[in-house]
Amino acid sequence: MDEQCYALLIDADNVSAKYIKPILTELSKYGVITYKRIYGDWTNTQHSSWKDELLTNSIMPIQQFSYTQGKNATDSAMIIDAMDILYTNDVDGFCIVSSDSDFTRLVTRIRESAKMVIGMGENKTPEPFRKACDKFTILENLLSEQEPGSTKAEEPHDSLSKEKIEDAIIKMIIENQDDNKVTGLGEVGSRLVSLYPDFDVRSYGYNMLSKFLEEFSRIQLIKHGNLVSVALKEDWGMKEDIDRYVVYLVKKAGRNGIELSTLGNKVYEEYADFKISDYGYAQFNQYVKSIDRIEVEQEGTVLKAKYKKGF
Repeated sequence: MDEQCYALLIDADNVSAKYIKPILTELSKYGVITYKRIYGDWTNTQHSSWKDELLTNSIMPIQQFSYTQGKNATDSAMIIDAMDILYTNDVDGFCIVSSDSDFTRLVTRIRESAKMVIGMGENKTPEPFRKACDKFTILENLLSEQEPGSTKAEEPHDSLSKEKIEDAIIKMIIENQDDNKVTGLGEVGSRLVSLYPDFDVRSYGYNMLSKFLEEFSRIQLIKHGNLVSVALKEDWGMKEDIDRYVVYLVKKAGRNGIELSTLGNKVYEEYADFKISDYGYAQFNQYVKSIDRIEVEQEGTVLKAKYKKGF
């Protein structure tokens, strides 16, 4: 399989030279870098730290004078070059390195042409630019990975709380269970990036997704040889207690059974921590149906749980 080719475009106005080696190392994981360009006003002394890196790493500097005070000419030059490269159709994707949200529309336009876009920027990068990319990587994470003890990303973005990530993974597992499919570790990783382009386990102090997932209380990793799948961590002791309680309530209700809504209220009152999603079910009636001695019947608009005959 041929390697993917990428165009690397760097906004020198918004990115420090200290990140260049981590940037090149990270992008090399995706494919070959065929274009390496950096944009800025090189007469400006604030870009002096970049000059040694340009020759060392074979990066082409693009000079862009600041014609008007307050206007960012660098952005315009990057956008024009990106579109020219896009029209040549000789790359498979782009890496846009900037902490500036002004490139959000450019990223969207490139993706409309079925090209992958990897974004890289500091932790301060606005959310619109992050979300526009196929994959967004925080530069502080790359630097801390290569240079232990250096400044790390301040903290993961609010939208990427661990609880939200765990909920998303549980939803994936339940969806696959409905289709009788196993949820692979690789699938979890790719789907998390699709949902949250700025998701990166390095933001949480891990180098491997598997190690990060071991932290969660509601999911578990299952290994079959070289294959690793992700499944719900079921507290079977608690489930057996709940099953017995449901059977008790339904049997106590007699021949007419008990309305499912009433049954559910009683179960949640007795077991405050009970979550049907922990056992692979999206609805309470599905959970009740899984209990051997119970059946669910519809009477008019009401669902009732009844004790099966013969038990």
